Amino acid sequence: MTEGNFVDYVKIYVSSGKGGKGSSHLHREKFIEKGGPDGGDGGRGGHVYIKGNKNLWTLFHLKFLKHMRAGHGGDGGSSRSTGHDGEDKYIEVPLGTVVKDQETGDILFEITEHDEVRILAEGGKGGLGNWNFRSSTNQTPRYAQPGMPVKEVDVTLELKVLADVGLVGFPNAGKSTLLSVLTSAKPKIADYPFTTLKPNLGIVAYRDFQSFVMADIPGIIEGAAEGKGLGHYFLRHIERNSTLLFLVPADADDIKKEYEILLDELRRYNPEMLDKDRLIVISKCDMLDDELKAELKKQLDKEFKGTPYMFISSVAQQGLQELKDKLWQMLNVEEK
Repeated sequence: MTEGNFVDYVKIYVSSGKGGKGSSHLHREKFIEKGGPDGGDGGRGGHVYIKGNKNLWTLFHLKFLKHMRAGHGGDGGSSRSTGHDGEDKYIEVPLGTVVKDQETGDILFEITEHDEVRILAEGGKGGLGNWNFRSSTNQTPRYAQPGMPVKEVDVTLELKVLADVGLVGFPNAGKSTLLSVLTSAKPKIADYPFTTLKPNLGIVAYRDFQSFVMADIPGIIEGAAEGKGLGHYFLRHIERNSTLLFLVPADADDIKKEYEILLDELRRYNPEMLDKDRLIVISKCDMLDDELKAELKKQLDKEFKGTPYMFISSVAQQGLQELKDKLWQMLNVEEK
């Protein structure tokens, strides 16, 4: 998936179909001049549904869809014939899509399962024909109900990436490089900040044909929770990850301080994110000799106090299998 094809936010105007009119027909045929009422009911208007599809990873297919209108119900006819129902419409979305009312900003619902179907705009009911209104005192009613009108809503579809592990770190921490060596993903990699402007997903192959999904999220800067830099654009994607992998480069001025800034940005955005499992990974450790690494390890043991951390090098392929083992273990504990 190219970066330009990753779309995680779309606005759509949705309109259901209106119900068909009931018929006020009176039965007429040869030798029966004054037959009774036989007007049929109108058909219901079409519904608009949202449907989950596990094979979709982005909202790109909806990028140019500005309107979605269901079909109108048919009018009732003679001989008590009911009008046809309007055509239903389905909007297929990837799992992790949040549907919001554009006007109020309220969350209507979230789609998290394959083939999950939720109604977005209900079609209008068809009107009753005059057959339904006959009585002993009114044997030839000449009126029928009109159909119910359409329902309209402006909605926003927002995708929150569904991944097992989310990579968190400042720009240039090496997240894209790590994703590229652990998975078959091909993220854009360059030596300048904000190379990654969209989340990249990759599947990490593990032992015995098992796997888990890892997401590389655009880099955090201080003030991201207030919307600075890429702000909320990336933070909402981290909400869905069950495990957060904090990536801090070995050449950082202060590893603990960098980690604490990242943690603080997440806390200010959504305190519940601190409840997730966390793993600190010191990247680019091929720059350290054994003596420097031992010294740094002593320092980090004191500073991190119980929070698990490890050293890796994506370029030199050091510590990657141990990293996969650790993540797999954390994810399995999370599932129990």
